[in-house]
Amino acid sequence: MLRAAQLAVNQLNARRGIRGRKLELRVVDDSGNEDTAVRVAEQLYADPAVVGVVGHLSSGTSLAAARVYGGGATPIAVISPSASSPDLAGINPYVFRVCPSDLQHGPQLARFAWQTLGARRAGIIYLNNDYGRGLRRTFAGEFARLGGTVLEADPYMPATSSLEPYLSRMRRAGADVLLLAAERPGAELALREMRTLGLGWPVLGGDALTGIEADGSLVEGLRLSSAYLSDRGDERNAAFVADYARAFPGQRPDHRGAGAYDIVLLLARAIDRAGADRRAIRDYLARVGRGQPPYEGVTGTIAFDGNGDAAGKTVVIGIVRNGRLVTEAAR
Repeated sequence: MLRAAQLAVNQLNARRGIRGRKLELRVVDDSGNEDTAVRVAEQLYADPAVVGVVGHLSSGTSLAAARVYGGGATPIAVISPSASSPDLAGINPYVFRVCPSDLQHGPQLARFAWQTLGARRAGIIYLNNDYGRGLRRTFAGEFARLGGTVLEADPYMPATSSLEPYLSRMRRAGADVLLLAAERPGAELALREMRTLGLGWPVLGGDALTGIEADGSLVEGLRLSSAYLSDRGDERNAAFVADYARAFPGQRPDHRGAGAYDIVLLLARAIDRAGADRRAIRDYLARVGRGQPPYEGVTGTIAFDGNGDAAGKTVVIGIVRNGRLVTEAAR
């Protein structure tokens, strides 16, 4: 997120900024902690020089901070690149996001499991937080609607030291696909223990696992849902990926970075057209795709609905091949 947002700011300022003024990126860290996110939001809210917020990364921190950004006498628009909880939709008029919600991720993973993998009996291991529970719920609902059976859905916490009992029960029950509604450490633990147990199920995960492709052979063949993959085939994205590689050698953007890049440029357009007043920026954003033109970004077309969600945003399935996350069809 930070690298891509800084790239966007540098590009804007190289083109004389916004209305002849330079854009400054103020960076703060919420540490993935909800209490810290509230303090960060209060700090940004209190600074009159801050006219828009890019973030937060995760659903829990976004939900916690939303009441700060949308309250008081001078609320400020916040746009998340990656917070996917359905509970964020319509939480207040100043909260937006450019990614699909779990209402898209879970069902798309379920359809992929049923239609492409031919799976009929699923096991789920989920992180016991808003993200994990949301992905578990939406996957299970769609998988059951299609005719599949979720044999069991087992929770874990970051401190959980072994998932072997869950995996062994799923093997005895006859699972033929595993969903890891997890963050990266939990998924890595599950995959290591699958290898020890000799389990060869196809494994699916959500966008919180982005970056796990760097784990080598452990994750080869893992499928992930994402709002964006860097091999997206259009000129705008190709230029972004090339610019990103020049700015950060050896790096490729992920959905969080691509979303942050789009958000900075969208906020810049809002400031250019509506001015730097917080309310004017929010009102402009609320009309993007509904009175104002949609924004054509590297992640695709951005248009906001009445809940601040990115209308029409879809999920793609990527597969880990040789240390890279690529579109499933691009083998």
